[in-house]
Order: sequence, then structure tokens, then C-alpha cells
Amino acid sequence: MLNNKSILITGGTGSFGKKFVQTVLTKYPDIKRLVIYSRDELKQFEMAQQFSPQKYKGIRYFIGDVRDGERLKRACEGIDIIVHAAALKQVPTAEYNPFEAVKTNIMGAQNVIEAALDCGIQKVVALSTDKAAAPINLYGATKLVSDKLFISANNIKGHRNLTFSVVRYGNVMGSRGSVIPFFMNKRSEGVLPITHMEMTRFNISLEEGVNMVLYAIEHGIGGEIFVPKIPSYKIDVLARAIAPSCKLVDIGIRPGEKLHEEMITSSDSYNTIDAGTYYIILPTDANKDTYLTTYKAKPVTPGFTYNSGENDMWLDEEAIRSLILQHVDSNFKPL
Repeated sequence: MLNNKSILITGGTGSFGKKFVQTVLTKYPDIKRLVIYSRDELKQFEMAQQFSPQKYKGIRYFIGDVRDGERLKRACEGIDIIVHAAALKQVPTAEYNPFEAVKTNIMGAQNVIEAALDCGIQKVVALSTDKAAAPINLYGATKLVSDKLFISANNIKGHRNLTFSVVRYGNVMGSRGSVIPFFMNKRSEGVLPITHMEMTRFNISLEEGVNMVLYAIEHGIGGEIFVPKIPSYKIDVLARAIAPSCKLVDIGIRPGEKLHEEMITSSDSYNTIDAGTYYIILPTDANKDTYLTTYKAKPVTPGFTYNSGENDMWLDEEAIRSLILQHVDSNFKPL
């Protein structure tokens, strides 16, 4: 699928980017070029120690910011596929620095779209978040706008051989700044701060996220928001799985947080289909029959919602520990 193709990944030095690069280089050794586009020279230097251009002939490291449209277009010369993973994603940071989030998450998204239109790109897959569904914080709102921009870009591509799709999923297990490494670092203090004992979150591994993007690259026909069927956990169960001996202290929900995360709202249900492994949210003006046939899917029930608090798949303590050992830290032991 990707052999002899050229791919650019924005935000390529992040948790997702590293796993994506590792997976692509393993599965597709004949990839023509893989461009890591990000703004942090130290992270690029560190990543190059693991994935060096001397060992992997197609890999390139390109300093740049998605806010800089001209630089992005230069990086996209000769590229076939863009995976857009760059974002300001910390909820409190976005609440305190709102326009910085707008510049990266919205204006940066538009720069990716314009680069794709101008540089002969064939496919764009953009990463979204569960917080983009019925958002109550600025991060979620900017990602909702980003999603809308990418989906609508299919209407302005003209006769170009180009499609835009989005993947939307929940908390990535073990990613930088997420709750699992936070709890693992805090447990030595004997107390874990819990924002709300009834809080729930979706859970997905980096591997599953990468596989979802690869699925969208291979199968996307344009205009889709892919949503995975993944399990939930309660935050107090997660805390006990990591540190059963620690005291749990309820500190209250932070500004901009939800008690339960939602990936498909009841309003989305009228344009959502069930494709087996994934739900797919379609554009409101889509020819639904085309997508139903392509994905051998069926419509969901009108009014259907998909949120972490009403999920039918749940992780208990043992399942969480097993996943941490598998995906986060092979030496993990509960304390």
C-alpha cells in the first residue's frame, strides 16, 4: 500500500508520530520517502538517533510549523500522502492560551489543506479527538473546526485525485501528558489526585491508532470521520490498577473537562454508519448509499450516541494492567 509512496507527517516527533514511523518503516521497507515535519529540533535530533537517515534511506527530518503555510508547501513537494498529527492538545494550556490553539489547530489545518491542494497530494488523513464531539473546551472546539475544514475540503478539490478523511478516537494509552504516565509518576507520593470518581474515558493504544490511520489511508474515499469501537475505563479503576496502595483524593473536575467523553452525538447519528470495526460519520450532504456499499456497512439507529459512560466494553483492573505491560511499560508493577 505505501511502498514507493512519499508520506509527510506533521507533528511527527510526538507519541503518535514515533509509533507511526516505526510501524511504516517495519511494514513498508520500500517506502520512497517519509518526512517528519515538526518544530522542535531537539525532538528531531533525538528521534534521528532511533530512525537515522543513514539506516532508513527514505526518512527526512524537516523543521517547520503548520502555522507557516509557505514552509509547509515546500515540505510537501513530491509528497503523495499527508498524515496531520500536529496540534496543541493540552486542555488547560488551550484554555489559558486560546488563540495559540486557534493558530495551530485551525489555521494550521487550513494550511495543510491548501498545501494538499497546491502540491499534488493524493490523500490527507487528519487526527481528531473525542473532545471534538459536542465540545465544552477550547481544544475540542478547535478540533471540531479542524474536522469540518478537512471534510469540507473534499468539496473544493475540483478534478484533483485527492481525498480528505479524519480519524477520531479517545485517550491514547501512555501518550505524553496523558493520565497513565501521570499516575505512574505520582504514585511514589502515596496519593493520587482524581478529578471525579465517576469519570470515564475511552482507551486506545498507539498501535490501534496507527492501524486506524493506515486503514483510512487505504480505504478512505473522502469525507469520512472514522470512529473506532474501543473500551472505556473508570478513572478510579485506572488509579487502583496502577497504584492499589495509594489513597485516592477527589480534587474536582478541571475547567473544560467532561465527566464522560463522547465521540458520536445523537445529532451525528443520522449521518453515521456501522462498518464493523469502525463507525463512520458521513458529511451531511453525502450520498449515504455510496459509503454503505463501499464499507459493507449499515446505518446506526437514529438517536444513537457513543460515549465513554454508556459503552458496552469496559476495562477492569487486570485488563488495564495487562495493557500497560503490553503498550506502556514492560516492567510495570502495581504499587
